[in-house]
Amino acid sequence: MNLTTDHNDGVAIVRVGETRLMYPLLSEFSGAVTTLIKNGQQKVLIDLSPVVYVDSASIGCLMDLYRQTAAAGGTLKLSGIQKRVETMLTMTGAQQFIEVHADEQGALDTFRE
Repeated sequence: MNLTTDHNDGVAIVRVGETRLMYPLLSEFSGAVTTLIKNGQQKVLIDLSPVVYVDSASIGCLMDLYRQTAAAGGTLKLSGIQKRVETMLTMTGAQQFIEVHADEQGALDTFRE
């Protein structure tokens, strides 16, 4: 899986470099984010800019990562959401829980407020 992690002013930015985030890739994706959370990372931003498709397992995975982060006293946000992915988040109700931002910089700014 094409996945990178950077840090910017206390925020871990997980960049997904795939166009489709689906079941076969979720183990590696989830493991990377879970490791950040278990290592004490309080602010996590997942950049989904290139992702044009997610399946229901991906939505479940994102919700699980949101719950893990919240349970650890942290915050998980998404950025760079494409229209089709936004539709899936809205249809499943995930967008009621996970904060979504149009771009990475806008999301980073909200961590500093």
